[in-house]
Amino acid sequence: MKPYEQRFPWNLDWNLLRTFMVVVEQRGITRAANFLGVRQPTISAALKRLEEMVGQRLVDRRPSHFTVSEAGQILYRECSLVFGAVSQLPGLLNAAKNRISGHISIMMTSGVVCRHFDELLETFNKNYPDVTYSIVVAESSEVLNTLRQNGATLGICLMRESDHVLDAQVLFRGFFGLYCGPHHRLFGKEKIKLSELRGENSVSYQTDAESGPLHSVTHLREQALLRTELKGISANLPEVRRMIVAGLGIGALPVHVAQRDVQAGNLWRLPPYAGIPAVDVFFVTNPNRSTNPAESKLIAAITELIRTVRLEERTYQ
Repeated sequence: MKPYEQRFPWNLDWNLLRTFMVVVEQRGITRAANFLGVRQPTISAALKRLEEMVGQRLVDRRPSHFTVSEAGQILYRECSLVFGAVSQLPGLLNAAKNRISGHISIMMTSGVVCRHFDELLETFNKNYPDVTYSIVVAESSEVLNTLRQNGATLGICLMRESDHVLDAQVLFRGFFGLYCGPHHRLFGKEKIKLSELRGENSVSYQTDAESGPLHSVTHLREQALLRTELKGISANLPEVRRMIVAGLGIGALPVHVAQRDVQAGNLWRLPPYAGIPAVDVFFVTNPNRSTNPAESKLIAAITELIRTVRLEERTYQ
């Protein structure tokens, strides 16, 4: 490529191309001037400058005569391609604006079953397919500590009291009931009296034993007069369920989580059936965290869910 040809795109006044296109499309300088709202000499001067730059005659503009030269036809064809590409830029830029990417790290306590959150996550992933995720299950205290240290995008966990460093909102509310496994003497029995549970072995959660966020489960065990000393303990809800099914003792589970096991014959619901404790599960973030676009979008989506969907609808009986 000659030096002149290399410099051409940089020396060219691109507005001249637009003017030339209008001249060709309007079939004359006068019509082009009227179309662009300028004077005829302005169009003539622009066309002359363009012809000087390309070094060729582009139009034959004699009185009562207007034709486009072969060079002019080639230039017009290429200009149309350029302007067609430019006209697509707004759509392409809008698509790029909506194409959010980034990584989202979620920490949550075990056994979180929340239909609203799952549906939101599914929709979010469809809308933003370039986003990646990691989900770590940990004790609620560890979730909160990690968020305080800015180590995760968001947390879903239990909280006994507010935290001055973190923002927390109730994501959903569940209720805990007592259950036994398929080989327990009360399994399958109807009209069980609360007094029949007296002295039975029990299993529970670390946060129950340590007077943590599940302290209400402690009261549930005390109400049933179960043995004070726990037969088994775990920080993980699936493992508490495992111990109940295996017959280590009676234990508390979220009613909406245990329902499938009840229907499958793995668990049996025990009294009390009324007045059971409600436990709130919180959506927690650190307001001091600098979030990437994906994190910001998901946090905003969950916040909007909580704002627009009443807690009654996010309460799982």
